[in-house]
Amino acid sequence: MTTILSPATPPGFVDRRQSGDFDSNVGRERRQFANSHDELSPDAAELARAIDQYKLTHRRRFINFEEMLSIFKSLGYSRN
Repeated sequence: MTTILSPATPPGFVDRRQSGDFDSNVGRERRQFANSHDELSPDAAELARAIDQYKLTHRRRFINFEEMLSIFKSLGYSRN
């Protein structure tokens, strides 16, 4: 594959957006947290699944604190 550099492209720069091995990453998703919930307590695993479901439903790769709080509340947690 020949890479065409524009005059503004610094020497040695590799434009990975044009990389030929993009297809090898199809279906892989970077995770905000761990890839597996196997080593978590049951409560933590429930929270992790709820966060994963929220991210899938809302098409979010990462969530903010407000979103995390809403997930906690949806699981029935409240501040006493």
